[in-house]
Amino acid sequence: MSVKVSISDCFDGGNIKFIRREQNEQDADTVDIILHIKPDVYTVLEKIGHMQYFSFRSTISGLDGSQKVRYVLENAEAVSYPDAWPGTTICYSTNVEDSDSWKRNLDTYYMAGKLQWEHVHEKNGSTFFSYFPPYSYGRHLNLVSKCGDYANVESVGQTVDGREIELVTVGEGKLTCWITHRQHPGETMAEYYAEGVLTRLLGLDTEGKVDEQVQRILSLYTFYIVPCMCLDGVVRGHLRTNGCGANLNREWTTKRFYEAPTLERSPEVYHVLNKMDETGVDCFLDIHGDEELPFNFLSGAELVPNWDKRMESLHGAFAAAYARANSDMQTKYGYPPADTRERVLEYMNVATNQVANRFNCLGLTLEMPFKDCLTNKDPERGWSPKRSRELGASVLAPLEYIHPYLRAEGEFWTSLPASDAYVPPTNDYKAELKDNKEFVPLKKRFYSDVYELRKPKEDN
Repeated sequence: MSVKVSISDCFDGGNIKFIRREQNEQDADTVDIILHIKPDVYTVLEKIGHMQYFSFRSTISGLDGSQKVRYVLENAEAVSYPDAWPGTTICYSTNVEDSDSWKRNLDTYYMAGKLQWEHVHEKNGSTFFSYFPPYSYGRHLNLVSKCGDYANVESVGQTVDGREIELVTVGEGKLTCWITHRQHPGETMAEYYAEGVLTRLLGLDTEGKVDEQVQRILSLYTFYIVPCMCLDGVVRGHLRTNGCGANLNREWTTKRFYEAPTLERSPEVYHVLNKMDETGVDCFLDIHGDEELPFNFLSGAELVPNWDKRMESLHGAFAAAYARANSDMQTKYGYPPADTRERVLEYMNVATNQVANRFNCLGLTLEMPFKDCLTNKDPERGWSPKRSRELGASVLAPLEYIHPYLRAEGEFWTSLPASDAYVPPTNDYKAELKDNKEFVPLKKRFYSDVYELRKPKEDN
């Protein structure tokens, strides 16, 4: 009896399409499973059906011994960020619910437009494969439920598909800090980060008991935390869009003909932005994951209309303090900022730019890698849910450090140490890959903009 390999994505956040089974041409004992990543709902503004995130279950039966399977993502070159595949190692686990059980397949490789890897199945049963360990809607609901024991949890509205958009509020400070997570649903590390923040702030793993730094922070800030912005995309297994194809991080203001946010297309942003207008914002963090760069980094609101020495200094001091608090954060590598104010005006529909300018506040996008993090390499696990949670928990240190300066009057930056100076980031990290002679600098892009890389001919 031949070994049966059954492929399914029918679970929370699953995404894959089975195409066919083939016998491997080089090895008669290896089975090839050909797969396609499914695209998100088409995005009108960016004129693309985003795709890159995948997560699926492979169930083996009829096994007597072991079976090597080569998994091939045949349409990998057609994804949103094909340049991100080199250096990618996919994740696998036999327990989809155990976030710390996932390991990396170090033999993952990208060749001839296909992402592929081999896995030896030693027994009958299921193995899950994913671009990054998934964070299910069920886990989200569990997190929100736990938060309700120690903080105010409310729904600010509903998503396109009718899910509640939860907001967690805690603290009694005069300054307001908003933290939004997972505008792009395939960036699952963002909600693991939220877990880290909320667990530390609320003492979720210590029956509500918190340390002295948390007590100080809660007296300095009132926190407004959205654990997940794009819940419909989470359930659907999308990379970047909600239930009707809106990329939420392009929905924060109207752009030319494209009205945003709207209740019909982007209620998630509509309701959150209305709540921000109600509370005000003194500090804003938007948490994401980046497919290409193997680092954690911060992307700011450089050259928005109100960008000045104050905003630059706040950005620099926060980033430096974060790097001191957690060695997984660094300031050298990231998205190169736009070089003119006119260029930035094209991206005022991005959350960080819009919020920073609207409230004249520090606004930062935090990006975590899908790949291994080169500042602290761990090939077996790569960047992981555990480290995402730890990075989230450690954000309290830079928040405490920056607090006195957020609304300070006068030239406060003259009293800051030189190590707090703003560092314009670069995406050329060749020096970090001394043994890699095939390094190719990434194409310059702004705010992970696929549209900028693939402009339709009529726009050129």
